[in-house]
Order: sequence, then C-alpha cells, then structure tokens
Amino acid sequence: MRDRHTGEPPRAAPPPEAGSLRESVADYVALLASSGLWVVGDPAASREDGAREAPSAGARALRADEPARPSIAAATVAAAFPATPGSAPDLFTPSLLDGTPSTLAEIREQLGECTRCKLSRGRTHIVFGEGNPKAEILFIGEGPGEEEDRQARPFVGRAGQLLTKIIRDGMKLRREDVYIANIVKCRPPGNREPERDEVAACGPFLMQQIRAIGPRVIVTLGRPSTSTLLGRAVQITRVRGVWHDFHGIPLMPTYHPAFVLRQYTEKTRREVWEDMKQVLQRVGRAI
Repeated sequence: MRDRHTGEPPRAAPPPEAGSLRESVADYVALLASSGLWVVGDPAASREDGAREAPSAGARALRADEPARPSIAAATVAAAFPATPGSAPDLFTPSLLDGTPSTLAEIREQLGECTRCKLSRGRTHIVFGEGNPKAEILFIGEGPGEEEDRQARPFVGRAGQLLTKIIRDGMKLRREDVYIANIVKCRPPGNREPERDEVAACGPFLMQQIRAIGPRVIVTLGRPSTSTLLGRAVQITRVRGVWHDFHGIPLMPTYHPAFVLRQYTEKTRREVWEDMKQVLQRVGRAI
C-alpha cells in the first residue's frame, strides 16, 4: 500500500548488488547535473532516507543560485519515454505559455459550468482558485475536498487551515497575497487521487492560470500535483526541498498539508518550514 500523498511503498533494504548499481547511476547523474546538463528519464537516484531523486523529463533540479531555464520540449520527452501505467501525464507544453495571457476572469468564463470529464457528475461546485491575480507565489494542490466542494474555495478544510497557518504565521503573508489552485477543479469521489483523463481535461485551464498570474515561484503540494507538473511519477519525500524548473518558473515541491496533519512530527514541520524559507528567499522576502 502506497501513501497517496508521498507515493512511498513500504521500504525494504535492497541487496548489495542493487544498491551498488544504484549508487553508480546516482553518481553519474549527479555529475551530469552538476555540469549543468539536462538529464532525461527517471533514474530515481536514491541512496538512503532523505536522498533526492535525479532530475528528469524536462524538470531537473536547480542549484540554489541558478535562474530557471526553459525545459526540454514535451514532445521530445514523450517520444523518448512513452507513458507507462502510473506515470504522470506531461500536459503542460511550453506553447501554452506563449501569446497574450487571458485574465483569470476570462479563463473562468471559458471554463464555464464544465462537463469535460466525469468529475462534473458528482460535484457541488467548481473550485477555480483564489488569491492575488498577480501573486509572486502560486500554491498548487491535487483537487478539492468535501469542504472545498461545498464552499467553492480551495484549501478551506482541515488541510487548508494548516496551509493558511503556514502562509500567515510562518511566511508572514496574507492568504490574499498568494494564489491557491488545484490540478483539477472538481472534487474526485471520496477524495481519491485525480485520474489521468481528469487531469488532462483540467490541465489547459491550470496552465492558463499559471500564464495569467505569472508567478515567480510555484509550490506544489504533495505527490499528485508535483508528479503532474514535473511530468513523471515521483515520491515527494525524495524531491521536496529541491528546486526544479517548470518551463522557466522555479518550482518547489513540498508536503501536502493533509500529509503533515497525519505525520505531525518535528521532522515534518521542520522540512516544510525549510522549503518555505527557500521560497521566501527566492522571491526576495525577509525570513
């Protein structure tokens, strides 16, 4: 059984041969990354708890002082690495960032009373997103929950209250200063993870939101949203805390607030705060 927010299976120690091979691959990938080269694929270089995944599929890790650069074309990646069961769809092509951006109001009007996927059949309200339309920081989760579906607002349940606390008490920002959205706009039944066709239906609208807002930093909350934007299946415990590139925008993966509530330990709280300090530093705000 995998954790829905982290993707982590129960850990088992690899045999010496597997560990040795994995370390060799990790060392080679680290050498390429440190040389500034793009790394395509998913080597999953992990040596022990706390290790980070190698950069891949158009979203490599960035050095702390390095500006973001455009990623590899999605078509190139798709041709070299066709989708496999459980992999995340690469929905966000650079072309969707071109041209004059629509306003958030125009995008919401285009979305309408959406029936583009099966999620529309069980929703109460569409949860489009909310916040500063020109926010420096954009938070992206996976999908609305029960309370969000009822209020038509993102992150207002227990997990949302924790996110608000992180923004206000930790980052010293108002919730109205940032923008908060999800990869799908309607609640999945039973709060399950969004499915590929559902993400595909909502993806263009999220990309238009990103283009309209023009954030300086994107923060992905949990494994589903991180996997979707990075275009590959990830384990959040291995990619959080490391800068990635999303078509020229620095992207910081961190834990979903729901996971933090379940794993409310000093280590988890400290890791989230370290991630948010990096975000504040990236946008030039005092810590």
